Amino acid sequence: MRDYLHIDLAEKKVRRENFSGEQVARSGRYFIARTLVDSGSATVDPLSDANPLIFSAGPFAGTNFSNANRLSVGCRSPLTGGIKEANSGGTFGFALGQLNIAGFTLNGRASEWTVMHIARDGSVTFSPADDLLGLSNFACAQRLHERFGKKVSLALCGPVGEYQGLLAGISFSDTDLRPSRLAARGGVGAVMGAKQVKAIVAELDRMPKLHDRKKVIGAVKQYNAFLEEDEIAQNMKIYGTALMADVQNYLGGLPVRNFSSGRFVDPDKEVLRMGGQFIYQQNTERGGETAHPCMPGCTIECSNVYVDAQGQEIASPVEYETLGLMGTNCGLDDPDDLARVNFVANDLGIDTIEAGAMIAVLMEAGQGEFGDSDFILRVLEEIRVGSENGRLWAQGTARVGEHYGVARVPVIKRQAISAYDPRVVEGTGITMMMTAQGADHTAGNLPKLDTREMDAAQIVAASFEAQRVMAASDSLGLCIFGRGVTDTNSDFIVAAINNALGTDLAPSFYDELGSETLRLEHEFNRAAGFSDADDDLPAFFYEESLPPMNRVARFYGKELNRYRE
Repeated sequence: MRDYLHIDLAEKKVRRENFSGEQVARSGRYFIARTLVDSGSATVDPLSDANPLIFSAGPFAGTNFSNANRLSVGCRSPLTGGIKEANSGGTFGFALGQLNIAGFTLNGRASEWTVMHIARDGSVTFSPADDLLGLSNFACAQRLHERFGKKVSLALCGPVGEYQGLLAGISFSDTDLRPSRLAARGGVGAVMGAKQVKAIVAELDRMPKLHDRKKVIGAVKQYNAFLEEDEIAQNMKIYGTALMADVQNYLGGLPVRNFSSGRFVDPDKEVLRMGGQFIYQQNTERGGETAHPCMPGCTIECSNVYVDAQGQEIASPVEYETLGLMGTNCGLDDPDDLARVNFVANDLGIDTIEAGAMIAVLMEAGQGEFGDSDFILRVLEEIRVGSENGRLWAQGTARVGEHYGVARVPVIKRQAISAYDPRVVEGTGITMMMTAQGADHTAGNLPKLDTREMDAAQIVAASFEAQRVMAASDSLGLCIFGRGVTDTNSDFIVAAINNALGTDLAPSFYDELGSETLRLEHEFNRAAGFSDADDDLPAFFYEESLPPMNRVARFYGKELNRYRE
């Protein structure tokens, strides 16, 4: 049994609801979709008091089950106007599980900027956050740890979220207390800012009670054994997500200079310095950490700690989406430069996908030069201080493109496309078109699927299968990087849930949970006013052939939605 907290910010009151059994299992992305549909939130102003901000942890939260401590955060997105679930690693979901808390919803708006503290006994207190306002995340975290100690996990609204910039995510503590793990996408940090919640502090305690502790511990060991045999998981442990840059550069689907090319260097002639293999070798030689867990218990350890030539930490983590959008998409060719802008983005608590796409649009508009890392740092500083330009740029790629009259603006549902050009990485592109989440690759990534001989129905079928299993993982607090194990052992996952919670869920629960989540999200977006046209790619993807593969996008939303399950 776990508590779910309904928090009235205006009144500083907490109503507790007891969740047990299947209620605890139906968590994360599913719980967010179900709650938002049932509450009629599809028509509320996303930055108004009426938009609930939901935090939900999975059934294994608080344990050392590998890659099973992710946290989902959701609301109606102020960036897209549709449903949004953004999830994060780190220790916050772990802390909630140890406190026997399934999650909480922030309702209304605090009357003053607030720090919310969840103690070991589950009690919730509120205190003024005046001394934290304007602080970037690392400075804010330091001050909070001085106040609450180190046996806590933090959820932070950064300075951009304070003024409701739509680049803002919500930052969570990693395993070394860095506030560098983000529920980044869709402007969820702006919603936290609109509610005047600067920080949430959750204390760490002990592993929660389990229905059959011995069997769950056995499942943890077996899952780890599965991961040790999984080639993808082991490659991730060595090279991290940055290896995808090498893959996409080879395939010709890497975003380069505002999606004007799909290849940064010729892989037959030159080493991709922005790729995982080069970064692994350089970081190893410098004494950096090339395998680092973003959350307790994870044995994939796909994160890293990137250091400079003197062995001093620059940023953690440096990952593919940031390499693609703030790196090659902005013309950067030096991972040291990328790591420096990456750190600043983490310190601001902003989505590096949205920020990178937006900055490349600024470069396209002639405001800066591709490859100029100093320009990127100047843009980020304007966003930090909230100048007139900074506040404009903080509204995201679509709005910046409109302001400057740029033709090539890579967004779907007003959210920036992630680091897979949909003209070449067509399966992922169709997922990004069809998902209710906006241009989100994690909704169903198919980065290596060769679709050249496939028609729309076949690609949609492959996309929906990927979307279904990823929605299920997101609904259980599972990292999708374990999908090589999770997707082929869903009966094992369901059995482990039954042993943890004392439920009797059928093996079909996993797939059904994913399917129901997708249905609810689609229902929400239709109620919010979305149509088939909102699933189209921007025109330039259909009109401009992408070198070196020289392909254009083939399908529009209306055609794809004919095959929607």
